[in-house]
This record gives sequence, C-alpha cells and structure tokens, in this order.
Amino acid sequence: MQISTELSTSLVDDARLAEILANPGFGVHFTDHMLTAEWTPDAGWHDARITPYGPLTLDPATAVLHYAQETFEGMKAYRHADGSIWSFRPEANAARMVRSSHRLALPVLDTDDFVQAVHTLVEVDRRWVPDNTGEGEKSLYIRPFMFASEAFLGVRPAQHVTFMVICSPAGAYFKGGVKPVTLWLTEEYTRAARGGMGAAKTGGNYASSLVAQQEAMAEGCDQVVFLDAQEGRYVEELGGMNMYFVFDDGSIVTPETGTILEGITRSSIIELAGKMGHQVTERKFGIDEWRDGVTSGRITEIFACGTAAVVTPVGSLKWQGGEVPAPASTELTTKIRQALVDVQFGRAEDTFGWMRRIC
Repeated sequence: MQISTELSTSLVDDARLAEILANPGFGVHFTDHMLTAEWTPDAGWHDARITPYGPLTLDPATAVLHYAQETFEGMKAYRHADGSIWSFRPEANAARMVRSSHRLALPVLDTDDFVQAVHTLVEVDRRWVPDNTGEGEKSLYIRPFMFASEAFLGVRPAQHVTFMVICSPAGAYFKGGVKPVTLWLTEEYTRAARGGMGAAKTGGNYASSLVAQQEAMAEGCDQVVFLDAQEGRYVEELGGMNMYFVFDDGSIVTPETGTILEGITRSSIIELAGKMGHQVTERKFGIDEWRDGVTSGRITEIFACGTAAVVTPVGSLKWQGGEVPAPASTELTTKIRQALVDVQFGRAEDTFGWMRRIC
C-alpha cells in the first residue's frame, strides 16, 4: 500500500501532551493524525493517506448512516522499557476484519496492508504512546474501521468504502488494582443467533447490547451476560468480553465460537493457559452448570477477557430473583493476566511470537 503523509501544522504541544498521557482515560483524547484509504470496485483500495486528525464530511445519504454496513477492530501499541514500540498480534486483528468484512459484504483489506496502515500511523504519532514504569499498563489504543461511504439510499453493498485508523492513549483499565466485576444475567435480550452477525466485529452487535447493559447497571452490576438465542440456556459472552471458567481439577472451559466474537485475547489465553499446563476446552457451557459449579465448589474461578481490560476476575452473578456468589479464588486469573501483560509490555520473553516491533 502506498501511503502519503501530510503532517499536522498544529500538533498538541509537549506540555499538554504530558498532561494527557499522565491521565489519559480511555477513548477521550486522540492523536495528531489519522489514516484514510478508499475503495471502489474499479480502483480497489487507493488514495491511502495520513492527514491531520479532524472531522469527516458525510453526505446525509451516506449508506452507513442508514444501513449500518461497517466493521471495526480494537488493538493496542505498547512502549517497552527501552523506548521501542510494539503491537500485539496485529495479523490476528487483520484476519478478523477479513471475516467481518465478508459477513458485512465489505471489501477485504489484505493483512499486509492492514498491518502497514496501523504501524505507519503509530510510527507517525509515536510520541503519543505512553511510557510505563513499574507495573504500569498505559498503552495506545488503536481503532481501525471500515464503513460504507457511498451516498445512496438502497439496500445493497456500497460501491464506495472508506477504511480509517485512529488512535487514542489509554490508561490502565483498573485504577487501584484489579477488581472482580459483578454480572447481570439478561433473560430478555440476546445478542446473536446462528447465521447472524455475532462473530463479526460490527457496531450493530454493540448497539444491541446497550439496553441490556443499562438493565445490568440499574441492578447494580458492572456487565451483562448473554445466553444463546435458540434455547436460552448456554452462556455466550458479555457485552464486550469473552468468558472462562476454571474447575477444581485445573481444567478450563470457554464458550465455543460460532455466534460469539472470536476475541484475540481469548485465543491468546487458550495458548497461554495450555502452556501453563491447563487443559482448555471450547464447548457449550450452560448457565445451570455455572450456578451449580460455583455452589458445589467445582468451579473455583471465573474470568472475562478483552482488549481493554485484558483479563478481569468475575464476581457474583445476579438475575431476577436470584444470585450466585463469587467463586472462591482469583489465583489462576491473576497469573494468566500477569503473564499476558508482561509479554505485551516486554517484561517477559515472547515465546509465542505475538509481538511485532513498530519502531
């Protein structure tokens, strides 16, 4: 991919940037530049460019506003102790965007072009990648996304598509230490069904989770748990995270994919836990198995994972008229989380070949 670069003439000054990076939050501040590329059936992907970060001008008839034809990814860049900057499994994000694009009838962006686009923008805005000291977990969150940018009203795949990458510095997800999240079991709403878009990373999946998340928060919970749409008995995922269940014999179960998002962190934990000596099984996992397993002590830990939080222990599960308490331990959860972030931040050897140096 040929990428042109127009550098901003109004960069955020060093003093203001230092303030932002000291307490970046999540998704609040954005870097000085953004990357854009266009696609049409005749020209394919073209006009890839880095320009100053700024608003988009869209026709009111832009297809994505009416038919939600879009996909996105979420990933991070990490600054290591020597000042170098690395990404974590960018090829996996590229491959997932390909799968999402097929499901949303969008053009495919090749893996090499995806990685090049992400890495080029991060290198241009490398001063925005936070430093970390001690056990710090600040990073640069990267949001590649693709949307139907043709101006038309009609239900068909768009003939003009735009791919973009923006970046935002991110602080540690947990301030003051990792804390278990309480979960609300929604028995009214589902997120995906067989043949649907559950395995695609597209905005509609997240939009459909919001009302259930509101319900969870109204019940004093942090996140919502979705069950399968067909039988309403199998655990699928949270609003934005995949799930793992640890048993008293050291084995681990995670809900099988097909109608849920195939998380990059999820697949990494399968490898990592296996290397740590734990058998990981992907299968259907019933809500009754969760309730009974915690009550009997067979399930000793439950955790969730995703790009933002990495790994978080799960506390109690609540539903209308009932509650099951938090499992007894977070020991393995803590070990897995620490092992993963140590690889990402360069504090441990990357024996999996997951990290890619950007600059």
